[in-house]
Amino acid sequence: MTAPLTLRARAAAPVKNVWHALTDATELRVWLADHAEVELPHRYEFWGRHVPEGDAPHQRLLDVGEHSLRFGWLLDGEETTTEITLTEESADSTIISLSQSHWSFQDVISGSARGVLQTYWSLAIANLVDHVEGRPLTPRTDFTSATLRTEVVIDASPEALFESLTDSAKASEWFGYPVGIEPFVGGRYAMGGFDNNPNPAKVLDLTPGKAMTVDWGPAGVVSWELEGSGGRTKLSFVQSGFDQPPYAAWTGWLSGLAELRRYHELADWRPIWLYDPTDNVPTEAHAES
Repeated sequence: MTAPLTLRARAAAPVKNVWHALTDATELRVWLADHAEVELPHRYEFWGRHVPEGDAPHQRLLDVGEHSLRFGWLLDGEETTTEITLTEESADSTIISLSQSHWSFQDVISGSARGVLQTYWSLAIANLVDHVEGRPLTPRTDFTSATLRTEVVIDASPEALFESLTDSAKASEWFGYPVGIEPFVGGRYAMGGFDNNPNPAKVLDLTPGKAMTVDWGPAGVVSWELEGSGGRTKLSFVQSGFDQPPYAAWTGWLSGLAELRRYHELADWRPIWLYDPTDNVPTEAHAES
């Protein structure tokens, strides 16, 4: 058994507001899942197309505390355990801690439904934070579709976004993980950095200030394009050319876009993610894809 996946994030909202968003079925249907039913301390269920194996509710509530809950979640024939705890950091700040059992990178490689857990929860927590802070949500993964395509509008110029998406230092800053980028056709794109990634992706196409396409091998080809209007920019993002939909990697990209939006739209930006040396990096599955 591998060590549990752990994620920690900060929300600029009172703990009571975050707890309400986490435990109210109507709220859950906004930021987490199409369908949700909650009756504490007996029931905590969510399902739908934005949930892995979301054809029906597969959660079993195990324990509820003042600001914590723990539930079993049957995925790919095995019951995993998820625990979420909220800690009041100040009157207007809450630390969200999540522990998830039964995740390993081998599950990502094999295509198991459990392989998406790391990036699934990273995106879910990012949307929970934005929801309680009153910000627009990032599009979620549709686990019933083989089309991996999305658009987000960011309050920034195309020039600023292009730099953030192609400059190694800036990309590493908002992505929260070392990224090495050579922004020219034939250049390397190395999650983990050039020194730590012996098999980097390859830049297939680049239009300065506008678009880039990167070949990730078995995970397919990732393309993005920028279109500015009125000081804002529409970012179109596509992943294609794969045999099986790489949901873990795609969901990792989406969680990254959530932080990219915050990076450009918040004057006092700081990452929502909190790490110590034993924490899992939310983008690790994506980095390895």
